[in-house]
Amino acid sequence: MSKDTYTVEEATRSIERYCAYQERCHKEIEDKLKSMGMIQLAIDEIIPHLIHHKFLNETRYAEAFARGKFRIKSWGRVRIVRELKMKGLNERTIKIGLKEISNDDYEIAFDRLSRKRLQQLTTETDTYKKRKKLADYLLYRGWESHLVYAKTVELIPN
Repeated sequence: MSKDTYTVEEATRSIERYCAYQERCHKEIEDKLKSMGMIQLAIDEIIPHLIHHKFLNETRYAEAFARGKFRIKSWGRVRIVRELKMKGLNERTIKIGLKEISNDDYEIAFDRLSRKRLQQLTTETDTYKKRKKLADYLLYRGWESHLVYAKTVELIPN
């Protein structure tokens, strides 16, 4: 049901529904409006409307993103920060978003994920290869390197 053209009012209503469904960042909204064929002038009118009517809030977005990616995908802070930066959020907003993850929950999740991944590496017999596979997995998920290396040595002693 894609239309070729939208009036500013139609686009605004459509984007309001899009924002009401789940938290969005400015970049996602701008990309969506461009894909709808909206010109920059219309985009510059719609985005302030969304902010004013509380459909769009980057702090709320950063908090929801950090919470969700941590709880559901077991991402570490490094990956969350990288993804939020790619979405055009500033450092201050990202820091506020990361406050949603308590240090206790972070450590528990890291330990659980590390042990779960180690159990999956049963076929690897070489200690160093096993450590590397575990470390690579955890680093890819965005966990801090100092935590990863300490955990691999703890879980896979010489």
